[in-house]
Amino acid sequence: MHLTLRQLQIFLAVARTGSTTAAAGAVALSQSATSAALNELEHQLAIKLFDRIGNKLVLNDSGRVLLPQAHQLLDAATNIEQLFQIADPLSATGLRIGASTTIGSYLLPTLFAQAFGRAAAGYPRVTIANTAQIVAAIVNFEVDVGLLEGPSTDPDLIMLPWIDDELIVVAAPDYAIWPDGPVSLALLECAGWLLREPGSGTRETVDQALRVHLPGLRSVGEFGNSEAIKHAAAAGLGLACLSRCVVSDLIGLGRLIELKTALPTLHRQFYLAHSKHKNLSPRLRHFLGLCQHWTR
Repeated sequence: MHLTLRQLQIFLAVARTGSTTAAAGAVALSQSATSAALNELEHQLAIKLFDRIGNKLVLNDSGRVLLPQAHQLLDAATNIEQLFQIADPLSATGLRIGASTTIGSYLLPTLFAQAFGRAAAGYPRVTIANTAQIVAAIVNFEVDVGLLEGPSTDPDLIMLPWIDDELIVVAAPDYAIWPDGPVSLALLECAGWLLREPGSGTRETVDQALRVHLPGLRSVGEFGNSEAIKHAAAAGLGLACLSRCVVSDLIGLGRLIELKTALPTLHRQFYLAHSKHKNLSPRLRHFLGLCQHWTR
């Protein structure tokens, strides 16, 4: 048997796109060459990997068995290339980091500066998206490690507790006339709330933490990132429950105020996550160690 990494790359591209035509663009081959490579792979394995449904190629049970192993083999090959392309195996260059939106926007720059210094030869490549999207990227080996704002129950992930994050409730100074003492649950429930989109770690945490005490919590808007939410709150559009690190700048400028409420103190756990099938290179182990010893 003479399987090649190129065949596996083409197999993964077809599995991802659903056709040899679309996969051809992803792997920089002609459609005929892509189709021939897939046919050769199936011939060598003596089994079909896809069901042909019209013009669509859909993974069958055999293809689904091959999928994680193909991911793992290509990921190992990538690690080998990166290990010998760079003289220093502990360099951050070549790493692919996935980060949930709040972590990627507000914590990662400081982490990089402290971990690698401002004169580093290179920094990791970073993908920033909501937690659900980063989990998918880890599972699909599109990133080496994820920094997540919430837990995941995906069986293919190893979740390492990382740092604690404080969530606070904020509003524009003139959004409403609040009492001198803690704002009651009844008043909070009557207010309009600005929330992250479903799939966000912040949204999941806020739903779990707030709806226990505010079952009638009313959303007046959903936004794709925390930056948009805090500016919407500063414009007087509603209340927001966000990480302190996200809103500290506008609180300092007086554009937002932190509300003292009858809610309990809200905290959440951030996590480091990688696939349980991931080959941890020296470079990746070094980065994980830097993260685990980092204090903000």
